[in-house]
Amino acid sequence: MADTGENSGEQVSNVTSKDQTWISKIIKKRVCTTFVEDCSSNGERCQCGGARDAHGSVALGDYFSTAIVNHWDSAQHSSEYPTDAYGELQFEGVSKRHSYFLRLSCDTPPAMVYSLMTAHWGLPIPNLVVSIVGGEGRTKVKTWVREVIRQGLVKASQSTGAWIITPGLREGIARCVGEAVRDHATAASSVSLNKVVALGITSWGLVHNREQLVNPQGSFPAKYHVQNMYQDTCCLDINYQAFLLVDDGSVRPRAETGFRAKLEDYISRQRTGGESGIDIPVLCMLISGEARMLESVDLSLKTSMPWLVLAGSGGLADFLSDVVENLSSGQVGQSSGDGDGEAGPSVDLKDNVAERVRRHFPSEAESDKLVEWALSIYQHRDLITIYHGEKDSPNEFDTLLLKTLVGASRHRASEEDSPYNDELKLAVTWNRVGFAKSELFNGDIQWKYEDLEASMTDALINNKPQFVRLFTENGLNILDYLTYGRLESLYCSVAEGTLLYQLLQQQLAERLAAAPESNRQFSPSKVAKKKKGGPGTEISLFEVAELLELLMGDICQPFYYDALGLEQTSVKSRVFRRASKVLQGECLYRRKRCLSPWASLFIWSVLQKRSEMAHYFWEMAGESVLSALGGCKILRELSKLETETEAKLSTKDLAQKFENLAHDVFGSCYRSNESRSFTLLIRKSVVWGGTTCLQMGMGADARLFFSHDGVQTLLSQIWWGDMQRNTEVWKLLLTFSCPILCYTNLISFRKQEKEEEEEEDGEGEPDEDGLGRDSHSLYGNTVFSFADINHMEVDTPGPNSRTAAIKGRLHSHRPPKRPYVVSRWRQFWFAPVTAFLGNVLMYFLFLLLFAYVLLVDFNPVSASGPAISEYVLYFWVFTFVCEEIRQTLFLGSMSYRQRMRVYIQDVWNKFDITAITLFIIGVICRMFKQSYGFGRDTLCVGFMVFTLRLLHIFAIHKQLGPKIIIVGKMMKDVFFFFFFMMVWLIAYGVANQALLYSYDPNLDRIFRRVFYRPYLHIYGQIPVEEMDVKKSWDRDCTHNVTLIQSGDEPCRTLSNNWLVVILLVLYLMVTNILLINLLIAMFSYTFNKVQANGDIYWKFQRYNLIVQYHSLPSLAPPFIILSHINIFIKRVIRKVPSFKMLHFVLQLRGKAANRLMTWENIQKEDFLSAQNRLQRSSDSEKLKRMSVKVDDVLKHVTESRGFDHRLRALENEMEYCSHALSWIVDTLAQSSTFKPSRPPPTMHQPHLPVPLDSSLGIP
Repeated sequence: MADTGENSGEQVSNVTSKDQTWISKIIKKRVCTTFVEDCSSNGERCQCGGARDAHGSVALGDYFSTAIVNHWDSAQHSSEYPTDAYGELQFEGVSKRHSYFLRLSCDTPPAMVYSLMTAHWGLPIPNLVVSIVGGEGRTKVKTWVREVIRQGLVKASQSTGAWIITPGLREGIARCVGEAVRDHATAASSVSLNKVVALGITSWGLVHNREQLVNPQGSFPAKYHVQNMYQDTCCLDINYQAFLLVDDGSVRPRAETGFRAKLEDYISRQRTGGESGIDIPVLCMLISGEARMLESVDLSLKTSMPWLVLAGSGGLADFLSDVVENLSSGQVGQSSGDGDGEAGPSVDLKDNVAERVRRHFPSEAESDKLVEWALSIYQHRDLITIYHGEKDSPNEFDTLLLKTLVGASRHRASEEDSPYNDELKLAVTWNRVGFAKSELFNGDIQWKYEDLEASMTDALINNKPQFVRLFTENGLNILDYLTYGRLESLYCSVAEGTLLYQLLQQQLAERLAAAPESNRQFSPSKVAKKKKGGPGTEISLFEVAELLELLMGDICQPFYYDALGLEQTSVKSRVFRRASKVLQGECLYRRKRCLSPWASLFIWSVLQKRSEMAHYFWEMAGESVLSALGGCKILRELSKLETETEAKLSTKDLAQKFENLAHDVFGSCYRSNESRSFTLLIRKSVVWGGTTCLQMGMGADARLFFSHDGVQTLLSQIWWGDMQRNTEVWKLLLTFSCPILCYTNLISFRKQEKEEEEEEDGEGEPDEDGLGRDSHSLYGNTVFSFADINHMEVDTPGPNSRTAAIKGRLHSHRPPKRPYVVSRWRQFWFAPVTAFLGNVLMYFLFLLLFAYVLLVDFNPVSASGPAISEYVLYFWVFTFVCEEIRQTLFLGSMSYRQRMRVYIQDVWNKFDITAITLFIIGVICRMFKQSYGFGRDTLCVGFMVFTLRLLHIFAIHKQLGPKIIIVGKMMKDVFFFFFFMMVWLIAYGVANQALLYSYDPNLDRIFRRVFYRPYLHIYGQIPVEEMDVKKSWDRDCTHNVTLIQSGDEPCRTLSNNWLVVILLVLYLMVTNILLINLLIAMFSYTFNKVQANGDIYWKFQRYNLIVQYHSLPSLAPPFIILSHINIFIKRVIRKVPSFKMLHFVLQLRGKAANRLMTWENIQKEDFLSAQNRLQRSSDSEKLKRMSVKVDDVLKHVTESRGFDHRLRALENEMEYCSHALSWIVDTLAQSSTFKPSRPPPTMHQPHLPVPLDSSLGIP
């Protein structure tokens, strides 16, 4: 039968939800087929409880079976037929989602039913099942029991994702459970993952109006009417999600008991989700109850099912609590039998149990059976937990449930297994980190790595960061834990329907589509359906790497390529083929340790947008500033791919949170040490694909980070080079016009040589921390100028290369010192600010030359050709083209494809391409007579684009820079305004033209009068004499159609002129008043928005400008051609690397990198400590701590009530003893047989001090 049930469960899970007829084929009902007369009904009823008329002819015609049967039995006297009641249930008059219901035989395999509920009905797999027994009928439920159900059971079940099983009827405890589930579901968040499922299991024959549920084809939904009469206690409750109506062929109660026990036992052998999945814990909860339930409790305890008994709820619950708590365990001993060696209860224990049975159930006739069952239950009392609801707080009910299940798991644990593994898995499944800290990680248990490994995976997948922190703090080594194979499994566990899942599937489909035909097993469209189809068809580390490349762009090199054994190349098809070949093999990389486990977990959590877990991994990972900026970059790219507004906003908020972290941690570093913080900004990271903080911040659009004073100070140092930052501009211009002045004291330069001598003199002298005066060199040198570059480490192997890597300098292989004339010349001309001023001056000269050529010296096509000035202009533009080629192809270490992508992304490069393209077209057309005019017009438009390029130069100015940003954003407002304006303009222009002129085929006039003239109306140019027929119009016109077709002016139509005037008034009102003011309001909003953050916008924009002019050659066009020749010789022919890139990228290795990372981690920890102190001092945290203290006080007060009750009982006993002694004294005093020698003693009343509270009137 068990195998049949398992196969039936698989059959249920494989059936599509659209097909409903299969339910009646595999689920059966039971019908009474033998009428066994009930003696008390005079032959009108069967012992099954049904009337004679309700039985079929087959049941009534079997007289022989009826005559010999005295007792009706379901297995013998009923038969199974296809069920005729299943589907969805809708309660009439209530607008709520439908419930599910099913009529089934009591012999139905539980595996089939469980699979039906989870696979077909969609009920979530439970983390806990609570089966409530007792509390049935019309007995009034006590108030404290209601509170335990509402505040304790349902609240704890909601936090764990539990099923609560009751009869599901509108009576007793079942009704209380339904109402509590309804209230908690209403108050809970709609996106809550753990939801309580109320499941009703009751007898089919007891359900009132059950005929409304009968439909052989299934009901979708069935209309069920609930009567409001109090005596009607058998209606289904409206607040349950599903009903199992167990049918044994009778209409008697408790027909579902056997099936319910089998279902609970089957569920207890199923497992929860996750790698560390455990058997689903099942707990039986007894509330009140009748004596006949003792047998069910006994059978359940023999299967090691834990029970929770609510003492004080009445009935069987009070009896069991009395037996378990008040009987002494010492009374259990050897029986006084014949010495068979079997353990049994002593005679005293049996008598005590019998006495309690008589006390609690005085009307029960079969007391001997009750005693036997009670004694058997007492043998398994370790599985019973007594809960005193009147004394204990309902808020601790979840902890009580957990301890009950932990005790049961210890009872069932084998000797081979660790006795604490199940406890830990339960705590993780229920997310009870407080219990884990106090009971499991209090120092008494020595945890091994193997014990924590599976639970760590479960905590990661199910987003339980507190347990992740707890495990790492108590012995789990993340280096041993995180292999590349486990990292892949974490990405494979991403929930379907999420953005990350969709992106990974897209990357997987691209790889499978690009794979060779011999290796391609599945089409990309079937990727999601073929997850287990074969090797290389599941999500791998390669898909993760491709997704990160998609999100990060060209900022950093691809992730995980080294682990996969792949090489970076611009040809994607080659990479796909290589990756497919690797994944089709043994995939040995999955056994390797992840080189950067914390960073990999941080990226994984950020991709899933798990805020708390990502924050913890960020704390544990190194390179905190860069990691925060990397998380910000990933999240902002994800927000662009989100389609839902709420998800987009939450992603942007989380990205801003990480940008704030980067800003604050770098601020702490900058306050600690400026030089090291500058090194931090330009350090090349191995973990993040060779990028730097500045590059990542620019890619992440981290305006707040760039607005930090430390970042701006570094940029200013790079901008000014070796010159002092307070140098006036007029000195630079004067030196630029007369270069010999750079050798004078007109411009102040940094004293590099003096600093060198001081460092050499102080080298080796230890300071307080033992690092020497040059200790900052141990963290790497920050490069600001070309004088610094002269003394940087040379990447040539040598005997002292290790020392050079540690100190960041190479003293034994220093390049020869340049003469003063050469070094000073380079210090001035190679500074970015000098290159900027030179380009500005020469660009103005270029525009003057261009304007002169267009206005004065643009000769027509002749044999002599263009003028000399025009040839100079051509050469000047040619140097522009050479510079653009250099920026595209000969800058940086990226591939050509990446360089082109980065180049095109810049708006000002698009201006350059447009201007140069227009210039080239104009020059070509200018050389021919036929296109001379078009060429001149094109050159004029090109001049306009070249002139607009000046705006980029002004971006360096602190006041003009934000204004340029405002202008750029206002252009978007103008676009939307133009859209609205065109709607009105076209509507008015067409109507106005049609009303004024009845016939005018001239397209030129139509275009001008439909578009151009209404546009001029906005600026006040209104031809009133033409539009108003009352005005005189001195233009010749005609009504002759032939002349009009030949081009003559048509005359106006006079009849509809009044409508023309009205339309003009409305048009001017809308455009000049409404739309213009709307545009002004939009401009004001944009201005205020940008102006409020103008400094931040300008500082962020300033970085791009500094990078651009830092990479420019020192000479400006057209003399830049000399620099291009020099660069070509040095880079291409001589293969000399560019040291100018050291301004923005610095490679640290060995101890220098480790010391810098250690220093950064220290600053991060100081920042987090300061944040924790601020948080603890906040009012909200104070209120939380106060509430905890108040709860503790209330707990102690509640406990003191027990002492108060005991003291009162003691006082009553003392009073009784006092009265008894007084009676004895009086009796003896009056007795004649005994003559005392002295009178009886009397008690003196002591003078008690008055309590302080009495003066205040406090009792």
